[in-house]
Amino acid sequence: MDFVKKHYEKILLSVVLLGLVGALVFLPFLIISDQDTQRRMKEGIISRKVAPLPALDLTRETNVSARLQSPYKLDFSTANKLFNPVPWQRKADGTLIKGSQAGPTAAVVTKITPLCLILTLDSIETNEFGARYVISMERQAAVLPAQRGKRQHYASVGEKNETFTIITNSVPDNSVPDNPAPVKLILQLTDTGERATLSKDKPFRRTDGYSVDLKYDLEGKKWQGQRIGAILKFAGDDNIIVAINPDTMILLARSNQKKTTLPYSPSP
Repeated sequence: MDFVKKHYEKILLSVVLLGLVGALVFLPFLIISDQDTQRRMKEGIISRKVAPLPALDLTRETNVSARLQSPYKLDFSTANKLFNPVPWQRKADGTLIKGSQAGPTAAVVTKITPLCLILTLDSIETNEFGARYVISMERQAAVLPAQRGKRQHYASVGEKNETFTIITNSVPDNSVPDNPAPVKLILQLTDTGERATLSKDKPFRRTDGYSVDLKYDLEGKKWQGQRIGAILKFAGDDNIIVAINPDTMILLARSNQKKTTLPYSPSP
């Protein structure tokens, strides 16, 4: 007992030192165990099996896309009466008819006539300078009526006017009076640049437009020789001719800018 009393401090210090040595010896094992635990936790989170996501239901989106590709068509011109009320109109004899039976659709095309550019070799005149050709020109589609009639032009080879230029002829100029063979001229048209062959027995003809004859029986009206831009007054509106083709014509109603196509079927 006296030994313990005299050396208890040393004994306590020795016990503490032994404890520290034991702790230092056990610490690496504790670190290894902790690292192993963290590794197992990491593998359990990263390597675990994940259930696949359920398939997306795109039915609504597919239906919307299909509707966009095939839009719903609304008829606002024939069956709909909210935006197109049907007026009643009075015929020339005083009877009433529905507006759907009147208007531009009730007009009838009776004739469509081609309007042509016609060039004719009328005669050949010669002088000391060579041959001059008398060519008649008829421009039926001209805008001004004064330009539609037949007019004669005098021209030589290489001479240019507002309509054509004579490129060449089939015989030399000095042999024209004595050569019984028909003279053929090669012309170049000024507006299109195309070439045309012209002789006395074969005029040149090119269609440049059309005129139209039509009637509107509901008011007893008839029109002849109408051209693009003509204004026809019937059914209480101004109807403008905007196009004429060989088998159809198109009217534009000034009131609502609606276009109506009228067919033409020539009688056999």
